[in-house]
Formats: sequence, structure tokens, C-alpha cells
Amino acid sequence: MFLLIDKPKGLTSFEVVASLRKIIGEKKIGHSGTLDPLATGLLIVGVGKDSTKKLSSFLKEDKEYEALIVLGEERDTDDVLGQRRNIVFKSEIPSEEELLVALNSFLGKIKQVPPLFSAIKISGKKAYDLARVGKEISLKPREVVIYSIKLLDYRYPEVFIYCKVSSGAYIRSLARDLGRVLKTGAYVKELRRLAIGKCKVSEAVGLDEISSSNWKSFTKKYSDLC
Repeated sequence: MFLLIDKPKGLTSFEVVASLRKIIGEKKIGHSGTLDPLATGLLIVGVGKDSTKKLSSFLKEDKEYEALIVLGEERDTDDVLGQRRNIVFKSEIPSEEELLVALNSFLGKIKQVPPLFSAIKISGKKAYDLARVGKEISLKPREVVIYSIKLLDYRYPEVFIYCKVSSGAYIRSLARDLGRVLKTGAYVKELRRLAIGKCKVSEAVGLDEISSSNWKSFTKKYSDLC
């Protein structure tokens, strides 16, 4: 059985799973595709041994997001939760035309360096654990695909976009790299995952709506999700 959860802001994906374990009374629960604490949106949760074994199949699916990006500076986490990097950028405000050109330059197959504060493992340790204690780390660029980027709104310094990306793509990295192309710096302020493959956040349920008596009514079969 699977649950499509609309993850609230401020919780880690692990904390969502921990809450569901208490509600459902099932220890074997997992999720497919971590969302950062600041992010909201679709989280696919597997309930029971058979379902958790199938979660890895969703990792390769394409993802859709809406993101609010702030121009003007970089943060060490590439999002609003991080510390400002001491980098001097140009002071000119990019025009909408310049912004569109920069956004479109990321379309297709690109090489992307993941954020230093990510769950990628280096010698068996997660990058964010090493970064938090001040270790100097270097992550290798990897090939991802940006299928679509749409500019939904632009009111400097805020840029609101929709994008569809391949598995492995980081929106925080996309924001960081956008800021470097524009020579302004940039980071993610808000992020919402709209879809994983054919699963949509419009089908998801809020964590606060689930109880021990009604959770089964929200479950879906694996065949419904693929």
C-alpha cells in the first residue's frame, strides 16, 4: 500500500515517516525521494514490507516543481536556510529578457554539481554531515536533464518558475547556477514538488488529515502509481 503525502513546510521527510509510523502502527514505512525541510509537496510513502521494496522504482521518475528563487546573493546551502557566501556580484538588475535567456540556457542535458548540503555520500558519509562540520568537500558534476522551465512571475529580486526535470536534478543547484549566469547570485526561498512521474500532488493528502481510523481510505496500489 502507498500513500501520497503533501509534505508540510518545516518537516524533514524522515519526520513525516516517523509521524506516520505512530499513526498507522506499522514500523516498515519508507519514502521515495527526499524533500528538504523548507520544501512542500508530493512525497510517496510505502507502507509495509512489500511496498517499501518497490519505492526505489520511483527514484528514476521525472519530477515537476515550482520554485521561488531570490536573486542578489548566494547561500552555502543554496537555499534560504543557509549562510550568506561572501561573494561580490554585479549590482545591475537583470531584465526579464536577460532572465529568460539565462533560464533557457539550462534546457536539455546539462552537467550539474549537487549542493554541498545534500544527502550524496562521500566515502560512506553524507555530504551535508561533512559540510556542517566545516570539512572541505568537492562533489563531481553529473548529467541531468531539464525538460522544461517556465517563468511564472518576475519581480526583482524574486523569480517564480515551474520546471520539469530528470531524476537526480537539484532545484537548489539550478538556482545557484542561474545566479552565476546572471552574475547576481541566487538561492531557493520556497520549493514545491508538484509531481513524481504520473503521481500528482493534487492527489495527495495532508499529514494532518490522516488518522489511525481513516488512513487506509487514502492508500493506493502500486499499479495505480505506475
